[in-house]
Amino acid sequence: MPSNHSKDKPWDTDDIDKWKVDTFKVEDNKGGNLAEESSFMTLFPKYREVYLKEAWPLVTKSLKTRGIACELDLVEGSMTERPRPQAVKILDDGVACDIIKIRSLVRNKERFVKRRQRILGPNGSTLKALELLTQSYILVHGNTVSSMGPYKGLKEVRRVIEDCMANIHPIYHIKELMIKRELAKDPELANESWDRFLPNFKKKTLSKRKKPFKKSKVDLQIESGEYFLGKQAKDRAAKAEKMEQQKVKMEEKKRERERDFVPPEEGAPKKKRKKSKADDEE
Repeated sequence: MPSNHSKDKPWDTDDIDKWKVDTFKVEDNKGGNLAEESSFMTLFPKYREVYLKEAWPLVTKSLKTRGIACELDLVEGSMTERPRPQAVKILDDGVACDIIKIRSLVRNKERFVKRRQRILGPNGSTLKALELLTQSYILVHGNTVSSMGPYKGLKEVRRVIEDCMANIHPIYHIKELMIKRELAKDPELANESWDRFLPNFKKKTLSKRKKPFKKSKVDLQIESGEYFLGKQAKDRAAKAEKMEQQKVKMEEKKRERERDFVPPEEGAPKKKRKKSKADDEE
């Protein structure tokens, strides 16, 4: 029986952007407030009180338009701690956030600190380049990396951060993103594969290979064929090998004995004997 889902859909045209996120307006919330109240609380240190006091009117004003209430308790010291100018952007349509936990990706603490510093780069240049190419806001702090921006940019940011923790330098991804940015401007390459334009970085340093195990006596016997011989044949082979070794030693001893009977050369000068104290006394 043929499938009914393969029929032509006249309302599904190519000019429709299926990835577009429609804006959420006040008219869309016809039901009013939610039935249950959701809230969360985060403690902050005392030295943050001055900063929160200054930014709190702006936070309240921004959240009020979205129907969200917030309170700041300086006595108890509780509130969400986040940079206000960037945090307000999450309320816009088409903007999402992603928090990447990087501490669990690297066990060694010193190695973790070095690789986290690679994300920042010298004077924050690497981080700034990533923000421009992905159109996202990235904050590296402690054991996490927080990012905020479009969905496509967040996906690239997570890939770069996780690869950096896996010892792949972010500069390789930055070069790749720059090439993709230029290719996206060409409408002729919209429906083609970009693999032939992207660089293929290969790891030059070879991994440490394990040394081969030292062959045992049985392995050596199997290679020489001695392992498959009978007992008498083995005894004969061992006896012949022993006789050969004795013969070599006898030849060496014979040459050593014959050295004493070799006459010295007649034209060779005689070595002068050093005078000792006993000769001087005589």
